[in-house]
Amino acid sequence: MTVSPRGRVVIIGTGVAGATAAETLRKEGFAGPIVLTGADPAPPYRRPMVSKELLSGAAGEAKALLRPWSYWDEMSIELSTATTVSAIDPGDAHVELSDGSVVGYNALILATGGKPRRLDSILGDAHTLRHMHDVPPLRAALARAEGTPSLIIVGGGLVGMEVAAAARESGAAVTVLEMGSRVLERLLPERVSAMYERMHRDRGVAVHTGVRLVDVQRVRGRTRLVAADGREWSADAVVTAIGMEPDDVLAERAGLDVHDGILVDEFAATSAAGVYAAGDVARFPDRILGGTVRIEHWNHAQAHGAVAARSILGMREPYAEVPWCWTTQFGRNLQIAGYPSAGTETIVHGDLAEGALLALVLDGDRLVGAVGTGRPRELRAAKTLIKDGPYVPIAAFRDGTADLVALAADAARYAAPATAAGR
Repeated sequence: MTVSPRGRVVIIGTGVAGATAAETLRKEGFAGPIVLTGADPAPPYRRPMVSKELLSGAAGEAKALLRPWSYWDEMSIELSTATTVSAIDPGDAHVELSDGSVVGYNALILATGGKPRRLDSILGDAHTLRHMHDVPPLRAALARAEGTPSLIIVGGGLVGMEVAAAARESGAAVTVLEMGSRVLERLLPERVSAMYERMHRDRGVAVHTGVRLVDVQRVRGRTRLVAADGREWSADAVVTAIGMEPDDVLAERAGLDVHDGILVDEFAATSAAGVYAAGDVARFPDRILGGTVRIEHWNHAQAHGAVAARSILGMREPYAEVPWCWTTQFGRNLQIAGYPSAGTETIVHGDLAEGALLALVLDGDRLVGAVGTGRPRELRAAKTLIKDGPYVPIAAFRDGTADLVALAADAARYAAPATAAGR
């Protein structure tokens, strides 16, 4: 579908996917009305800052904004925050707002993102950190503590460990409870996650793995958590950071194809004519590993939102980005490219404590993931190599002689054999 030059585009979701889609429409010359609406009361902002700079106080809310409020008016983008969409009707091409009003569209982009997973049966009132407005209540709870404030974080994934670092640097006593056998299990190879766990422990973070919580108790203003094996912990505040689930309820109610996210093709189009989906909520074809995948990274949401916008304008570019994200903990910036959890072998050069680390993850003869700190050029090169899938002898990775930058610059010379490329 190509929207008419004066047609209306409605975008649900004011995160980076929705905001980028709106900006891309304007930058590509679309002159029709654009409605960018979302339930978040704040204008589009940098969500990765929530669990880092905003929580620690290193940056204020104004610095986190993607653009000043005035920008959206200047771009003739109708930004409607704190607005809930109650239903969408692909047949009649309109959306219904919770106040009863109806907005028609010629093209619709669903960039609804996701919602934090919760342990409602045990910790229904625990803090979560996904939105800017989640930060003040948590900081207030820690400020009310007598003496050194204490914080328990349930979940040792990316957000959980970022919160742990930010809170510890702010002077809190921090405990991380992880159900799995190690922290950052979904994101990092085992040897690298062990380095990060050691870094946290060395800076005073208590990390406990294999924790299955079964009970919660309130004792004199504090929260006590009890594990199945009898271990107990208590703190002034508790944060659950156990991942997110895609906010695909609107799509499912409207009859769109949904399976742990809204199913889209390589152009971000859903099963309904004129309706697209982008960012955390979208499940799309994986051109590298096959099947479908849903990615929860900032850079992916940004790039995917742009693809959806261009598809609406008839500029059909198949989405083929390699996942890439970063995390900053205790001043260490770690970059992750590709699919580190999908490999069968990990080759590590360097050590986190030494300030420079490069971990290459292989699936047979193919590079599928890379993790590094202090080596940005190699990480960018690895991202290119993962996408192009060139064949490079494993020995060159093992002994550290592989020049990733040179290989990426001339990837065509190292075209993968048919057997490797087809995997």
